[in-house]
Amino acid sequence: MSRARIVIDREFTVGEVPRRLFGSFVEHMGRSIYTGIYEPGHPEADDAGFRQDVLKLVKEMGATVVRYPGGNFVSGYNWEDGVGPVGDRPRRLDGAWHTLETNAFGLHEFVDWSRQAGVEIMEAINLGTRGVDAARELVEYANHPSGTYLSDLRAKNGHKDPFDIKLWCLGNEMDGPWQIGHKTADEYGRLAQEAAKAMRFVDPSLELVACGSSNSSMPTFGAWEQTVLTHTYDEVDYISLHAYYQEHDGDAGSFLASAQDMDHFIESVVATADAVRAKGKHKKRIHLSFDEWNVWYTRPGDADSPGEVGNHGWREHPRVIEDEYNVTDAVVVGTFLNSLLRHGDRVKIANQAQLVNVIAPIMAEENGPAWRQTIFWPFARMAALAKGQILNTLVDSDRYDNAKFGDTDLVDVSATWDEENGRVAFFFANRGLDEAADVEVALRGFDDARVTRAEVLQVPDGLDRFASNNLANREQVGLVPLADAKAAGGELRVSLPPLSWAVVELSVAAN
Repeated sequence: MSRARIVIDREFTVGEVPRRLFGSFVEHMGRSIYTGIYEPGHPEADDAGFRQDVLKLVKEMGATVVRYPGGNFVSGYNWEDGVGPVGDRPRRLDGAWHTLETNAFGLHEFVDWSRQAGVEIMEAINLGTRGVDAARELVEYANHPSGTYLSDLRAKNGHKDPFDIKLWCLGNEMDGPWQIGHKTADEYGRLAQEAAKAMRFVDPSLELVACGSSNSSMPTFGAWEQTVLTHTYDEVDYISLHAYYQEHDGDAGSFLASAQDMDHFIESVVATADAVRAKGKHKKRIHLSFDEWNVWYTRPGDADSPGEVGNHGWREHPRVIEDEYNVTDAVVVGTFLNSLLRHGDRVKIANQAQLVNVIAPIMAEENGPAWRQTIFWPFARMAALAKGQILNTLVDSDRYDNAKFGDTDLVDVSATWDEENGRVAFFFANRGLDEAADVEVALRGFDDARVTRAEVLQVPDGLDRFASNNLANREQVGLVPLADAKAAGGELRVSLPPLSWAVVELSVAAN
């Protein structure tokens, strides 16, 4: 059995839990929208075509903000194609994913869906094939009250009141050669700067996200952020990060340690942004928007990778990257959420990509049921219970060696303190494939601790670490009670099963 000793103190916090940390992403890609959130004629669809079984799971998952409409898709998208009478909308070729876009679902539909789902919209603009003019016109269409051609056109199209979208992405992954309209850092930085200024002329209250590197292994990483922020620092509020991880060649140890790379990525971007701040003598501080992250099992040649044409031809919403997630993936996703939460002083927005069907926590079969994947559970519990202040966690854990990241803690943890409700929540991951972990937590500054919730996601009896949920076994893997969680004498003791993710909530009094 491995061991870990953790110390928390009520007086040592990182900052307030950002509610936008629990965001998701809906792109015009595969079946994310069509037969995902939108399927007219489905038994569970309402009059607008929105699948209510999917909406129920979205609300259960607790997503707070959803990014739309891309992703790579947005870099070739004309927003005007998705407004007005559906019968008049053009059918277009989508070069990003080599599919046929019907435009039956567009901005108005997404706004209506987001209101049903109770999520904030994070709208992305096209800075690949378009630029300043289209960006400012979209803001006018979406947010201006009335009395102009575009705001009156919105009313004519069915929405008299403004959409009031405040959070906007200035393009997507413009550093990537696969991106339609790919640009150098100087080209993108100047365009983003001018687009941001024009958008704020229409609505000064906007919050804007500049494109950072599409992953930390890009050859331009670091230099890209420095150049882009040198151009845009005064005009934007956030710089973006994207990262996807997967298990390679059965190396589970390295895969389980992937959050170390996320930690390094975040801290490197923070350092770069702060260096630009110091050099430019800026007063404000740029925060981070980790607006694409997940486990993604890329399969080149099947339109599963950016820039791949694929084998499905020009078809409407084909099945692409519908990964089936297992127990190992869920534990890794739990460590990603821990990383994001521990960095919540600077990472203010995060979007798990994507929400439904496409590398998603929720699956929805065409004309069939919807269900939760294994990765649904860490997100749902953390979105529900991570409230108040992020606690600084001091961890002394047994470690293990892995090929990619070297020495890594077997036990990973984040914690929050909800003073209003007298609750402390812990989110644990045991990376050990074969050994349980005995965890002791010193609760400094908290009295009368009592366990009110203890749940664990682990390998079900008789199965292995690749156990998953699918159409045939939709509830095979989920949260079960964690019996070995006890609080007494200023300490919490937890026994974590091998390869597991767990949540423990305490009712406490602060002394």
